[in-house]
Amino acid sequence: MRARATMNFTLGDLEDGHELELDNEYIMSPKDLCTIDFLDQLADTGISVLKIEGRGRSPEYVATTIKCYREAIDAINEETYSKEKVAEWMSKLETVYNRGFWGGYFLGQELGEWTDSSGSKATVKKVFLGKGMHYFSNAKIGQFKIEAQQLKVGDSALITGPTTGVVETTIKSMRVDDVETEVAKRGNEVTFQIDEIIRASDKLYKVVPSEEVQD
Repeated sequence: MRARATMNFTLGDLEDGHELELDNEYIMSPKDLCTIDFLDQLADTGISVLKIEGRGRSPEYVATTIKCYREAIDAINEETYSKEKVAEWMSKLETVYNRGFWGGYFLGQELGEWTDSSGSKATVKKVFLGKGMHYFSNAKIGQFKIEAQQLKVGDSALITGPTTGVVETTIKSMRVDDVETEVAKRGNEVTFQIDEIIRASDKLYKVVPSEEVQD
């Protein structure tokens, strides 16, 4: 394998003379804008509407981001907004697709911040397992066909679909061929309890630490 040579660049602003030195960085990949850690200051300016990026993003990204900002706004209104809560929200935001975070120009930075790597820096990733088959409403049990990988008791599962939206759950028990089992493998039809209705168009994933997923 031949190593790629690194190159340094300097980006200059012709109007005011500011320069940004780039040492093999991803100039077209800025970090993601995140204002949740100073949202109280923004609220003090009179801002009453926030635009959450959603186009081209995954359902779980939208669900997690909206939930965190909703909680932050409510905390500000209830005067319970704190550094401890900000840390919790940031930890949740780090689980979905991101290129690292920065606060934009609100705090006086002169130039943007660029990510130092390609792709996502999310702390967890989803692994496709299979698709929904049926939902037994009375028993609140979902049935899925495992098409790849395997599902184990204790796994964190994610279900997404056009109507279902995003459903997160932890597999506490499950059955294959009506027999309780610890592992559901490729080709198995597995059932487990879930309160939300699932549909045949839904996709089933398991959520794992990013370091466990090989690109």
